[in-house]
Amino acid sequence: MNGYQTQILEHHSEPGGVATAWKNNGYVIDGGIHYLMGHRPGQSCYNLYRELGILHNRHYPNLTTFVHFIDEITASRVSFSSNLDRLGNDLKHLAPADTRIIDEFIAGARAMQKADLFGLMEMPQELMGFLRPLKQFWRMRRVLRYFGPTFNQPMERYARVVKDDGLRRMLVNLFLPEVPVWFVLLLLGLLANQQLGLLAESCTDFVASLEERYKNLGGTVTYNSTVKEVLVENHCAVGVRLMDGREVQADVVVSAGDGHSTIFNLLGGRYLDRKITERYQHWKLLSPIVTISYGVAREFPDEPPLNFLLLKTPMTIGGVTLTGFPLRLFNYSAHFAPPGRTVVQALLHTDWSFWNDVQKDRPRYDAAKKQLAAEALARLEPHFPGITSQVQVTDVATPYTTWRYTLNREGAFMGWLPTPEAMRTQIWNTLPGLENFYMAGQWVAPGGGVPPCLYSGRHVIQILCHRDGKRFATSFPQPLVK
Repeated sequence: MNGYQTQILEHHSEPGGVATAWKNNGYVIDGGIHYLMGHRPGQSCYNLYRELGILHNRHYPNLTTFVHFIDEITASRVSFSSNLDRLGNDLKHLAPADTRIIDEFIAGARAMQKADLFGLMEMPQELMGFLRPLKQFWRMRRVLRYFGPTFNQPMERYARVVKDDGLRRMLVNLFLPEVPVWFVLLLLGLLANQQLGLLAESCTDFVASLEERYKNLGGTVTYNSTVKEVLVENHCAVGVRLMDGREVQADVVVSAGDGHSTIFNLLGGRYLDRKITERYQHWKLLSPIVTISYGVAREFPDEPPLNFLLLKTPMTIGGVTLTGFPLRLFNYSAHFAPPGRTVVQALLHTDWSFWNDVQKDRPRYDAAKKQLAAEALARLEPHFPGITSQVQVTDVATPYTTWRYTLNREGAFMGWLPTPEAMRTQIWNTLPGLENFYMAGQWVAPGGGVPPCLYSGRHVIQILCHRDGKRFATSFPQPLVK
């Protein structure tokens, strides 16, 4: 859009990275994005999506239930729905002794309905200047209190004051226990505003929209091209060397790959400062997951697509003990399964070391996957009687699978664990002492997710335009003529 000639070098044979889906005996297994934030007018990222072609000739149906909890301990079921009045009443019915904190929580979600946090991402930190942060504070003045101590603490700490054990378990597992409270309130505010969209045609179609837009603008992509080294001359990036020995020259190099590999392997750890070093030494990554997908000869018309099973008896995978796990039902589109059938997907947090070790012995690796799939299915049987005999396909993707296709450190499905510290840290797209080199993606966007990653790429081009004395410009794809 801004007149730069670009080429993408992609490790895998297809685009998308962790945003991917694949076919297995008539079923489409989607291992990526659960929902798209800000897919309708009213949020700043809506225009970003339009620019990138994500909304071009595509439809994303609204998510109406953020998560449906099934609590085996209390036998209760609660849906965190888009109707905040109903949600507040349901939670008070579950935990009448916690009325005060429930009212506080719902009030926070209502406040976040009026916020547009994506607008804060429109300009890179490198170009902010002095006045823009002040303008941003003014735009956010009505919700600034929700970024103070009470709501900037992790959900697991915030929930400690909750008297009811069932409600506490639900609040802690609404997203991740370590995520700040304000982020969960933001998600519920977006849900209430109908600003969370489901990917009815899977991640593959979502990524295809980006690839179509990029290629239509003249971009080129080379697949099966793994970068081994960033070429540097006089502390200036001049291209890359691939694993097969080929060299690709470039005026500017942008890495959207794994941050640790980029900084410490491709660049040999030569361009660091204290903050970067401490970040990669001490910040935690998101725990990797095992994605177990079952192709089931059954429909689930009355169940919400996103669920969470709170277990009475914990599960253990390697060195990790699970007290519950998310469960996705791909019942919102005919794209994922033949008629009368459904993909049911369990997402189990695990550890990298176990799977990295066991994969070295293929029979042991396959046995571990089969055993885990059987145990997870046994946990589903009491809640969906008969499901065990209805399974036609079982598909297991481990953290090692994620690493093999993406080279993400320790099989991370995103980047940094979205702790309060990480999410309030601004990471620059540049590295100290290195010219003509930039980073984009999960590792410069703490918290991860689709909008921050897309904005990080936008930031790189804004910086380049500023450097080259050009006005940053964007456009929308032309609509189809009917």
